[in-house]
Amino acid sequence: MAAEKMAMRGISKSFGNVKALSGIDFSLGRGEVHTLMGENGAGKSTLMKILVGLCRADAGEIRVDGEPIRLSAPREALDHGIAMIHQELYPVLDMTVADNIFLGREIRRPGFGRLNLVDVRAENAKAALLLAEMGLDAAPTARMRDLSVAETQLVEIIKALSQGAGIIVMDEPTSAITERETERLFFHIGRLKKAGVSIIYISHKMNEIFRISDRVTVLRDGCLVDSRPAAELDPESLVRLMVGREIEDVYPGRGRIAPGEPLLTVRGLSDGRKFHDVSFTLRRGEILGVAGLMGAGRTEMAECLFGLRPKSAGEVAVRGNVRDIRSPRDAIACGMALISDDRKQKGLNLAGTVGENIGLLGLRSFCRRGVISRKLEQAAVDSHMSRLGVRAESSGTPVAALSGGNQQKAVLAKWLLAEPEIMIFDEPTRGIDVGAKHEIYLLMNELAARGKAILMISSEMNEIIGMSDRVIVLADGELAGELGRDGLTQEAIMALASHL
Repeated sequence: MAAEKMAMRGISKSFGNVKALSGIDFSLGRGEVHTLMGENGAGKSTLMKILVGLCRADAGEIRVDGEPIRLSAPREALDHGIAMIHQELYPVLDMTVADNIFLGREIRRPGFGRLNLVDVRAENAKAALLLAEMGLDAAPTARMRDLSVAETQLVEIIKALSQGAGIIVMDEPTSAITERETERLFFHIGRLKKAGVSIIYISHKMNEIFRISDRVTVLRDGCLVDSRPAAELDPESLVRLMVGREIEDVYPGRGRIAPGEPLLTVRGLSDGRKFHDVSFTLRRGEILGVAGLMGAGRTEMAECLFGLRPKSAGEVAVRGNVRDIRSPRDAIACGMALISDDRKQKGLNLAGTVGENIGLLGLRSFCRRGVISRKLEQAAVDSHMSRLGVRAESSGTPVAALSGGNQQKAVLAKWLLAEPEIMIFDEPTRGIDVGAKHEIYLLMNELAARGKAILMISSEMNEIIGMSDRVIVLADGELAGELGRDGLTQEAIMALASHL
């Protein structure tokens, strides 16, 4: 291993009676990519929060370049050359892209004494160079709230890379970006390694791990399971270490299906900005995948179908009847559900409990003479928590305290209470571990077998191929083509997505 850059020794942390970390040892070599793995709830995020000053350990020490350090705030971590790209994005939405990149380390205008004014022109110019280098087509002056999730994630990556840190923690950095942007990120990772920068990489994507990792450490239930060179592992052994059991097929097959009648028919749908003239049919009992590069208009199309975005042209028919869907209320009344690409911002009430989130869409059915029956609500919530395997101490647990996989299951449970027939999954497994992914895939197959119609948007090519019965591909906001199972390959999808 390269000379040691950072070491965490005997790190322990408890939250109340819950032991989050138990005596963890974790080290990082100079110019090394060390991947940290484990199921959601294994302790990865807690360990990294301690490293970047967001959380204090109960026991243990951290050394950087051989010297012990004490961290109580992210600013102190930055002072020691430690930066983090967080999985959950928290940009300042009403500030510009440049403002967010240089937040907390603004470029000041010289010659203004105590006024200490920000040099906006210099920030915009430097931000433009950084954006161009990463290949992100966004203006430095654009407001963050106008960017997509994928574009926001790229801005966060740019911000961390621009800080000149010697240690960078990347928590699921490719969860919302396409293969093309991932390739660009890997190029920058290679360049950083050559410059001696050390990277802690957290991901659930096996192809990424074996491509860029020098070493892999696995946590399970807050304990260190193993740490060894990536060359000594393979996907099967890594899954066993993570989940403590075999997972036969990540993408459980359903065999050939005979789809039923059309439940959703889309003709010439446009929003006038992000996508144009999209037409397709979604049938009962099938999973229709939607593929495309970042900016292709996939999420915007889903939001338009669900009434979150106004349409400028086209029509939507549900069970053969044209419907005017102008709001999510209209969509829900048509039997539709949207599991969005950003569960924290769009799918959950983070201030509420697990039960309050799951029961939200079923409140009307729990009412008796205008009063909510808590008994009926609790029974329904408990039933759906059990059915989907939501792991929480109780339905009264704050939903913000759950792992990403369990939060996603809570979102699904909420929608299933509404008994939809048409389900739109936008990035259904973003940022969740391989075990939780497998459970989501099994549920999707079960729903399709029960006659639900599923529209699945995903940036993961293997997920699209592994789960879809058919795939439509969007490119530059237009429908580029459709692929059946027989012609469903990465090359065929990329050819359509790239207009080749």
